[in-house]
Amino acid sequence: MNKETDKTCTEFDTAAAHSKVLAVIDEIEKVIVGKRSEVILLMTALLSGSHVLIEDVPGTGKTSLAASLAKATGLDFKRAQFTPDVMASDITGFNIYNRQKESFEFREGLVMCNLLLADEVNRASPKTQSALLEAMEENRVTVDGVTYQIPDPFMVIATQNPTGYVGTYPLPEAQLDRFALKIRMGYPSAEEEIDIIKARRGVNPLDRVDEIIGIEEIRQIRRHISDIRIDDELYGYIVALVTSTRKHPQLALGASPRASVALMHLSQAYAFIRGREYVLPDDIGALFRPAIGHRLMLRQEAKLS
Repeated sequence: MNKETDKTCTEFDTAAAHSKVLAVIDEIEKVIVGKRSEVILLMTALLSGSHVLIEDVPGTGKTSLAASLAKATGLDFKRAQFTPDVMASDITGFNIYNRQKESFEFREGLVMCNLLLADEVNRASPKTQSALLEAMEENRVTVDGVTYQIPDPFMVIATQNPTGYVGTYPLPEAQLDRFALKIRMGYPSAEEEIDIIKARRGVNPLDRVDEIIGIEEIRQIRRHISDIRIDDELYGYIVALVTSTRKHPQLALGASPRASVALMHLSQAYAFIRGREYVLPDDIGALFRPAIGHRLMLRQEAKLS
């Protein structure tokens, strides 16, 4: 009797969590019109504990997407506008001397939050960009030999203008590899753009976004997602896809083992959003390009052709 009751509760909790995740997606769509697939990818990254790079021209909704996600999920949100004068200590934090206490005190940097929007990350210097590496990989920062834990959950959403714009620094391969997904927003259709400008005629649509889910619920969903079933054949499928990029004649750099791990976690979260407790090959296929494309480097002759 008790076992049946426990099983029912577990199933009910799973169904309720799935409904809330879909409700979060719907809330974000109050602000981001006609980009449901991109919103789903962002939710997939959040639920898998991953980071996202959004690249597109200015004015396509990159910042609005991150802000609406933070509001709908109740995450502590900070925004860093990356410019050449931003220092690494602004990101990680720094020690300052307190004359009254005659000791140094740690002042938290911008990474001490749940959701960090690194806006126009490729306008900052390489040193500042690299300040994010430890935080993104290990959820902690080290300042003057002391390690500080970043709140859980922690997610970086970095936006960048396409490489080649004035004042941009290309992200190094080591940092690109930290992002599980790279998303392109793209321009809306004419009908969608009409809806966008109508919605902004009065109140900002972001003001109408409600908090649907909380931090503790996100943690619970993440724990559940880590148990979503992946058959052994699918592990082989992931590795076969990733290793094929290392052998391609037009690629100077293929995807790393980190990409395989990211693709596995992403496929579990994607399956959950799709209402399943198991991963299908189609889940992996749907995520392959946004999860792998930014990690690849073309040979010079391939670029020219």
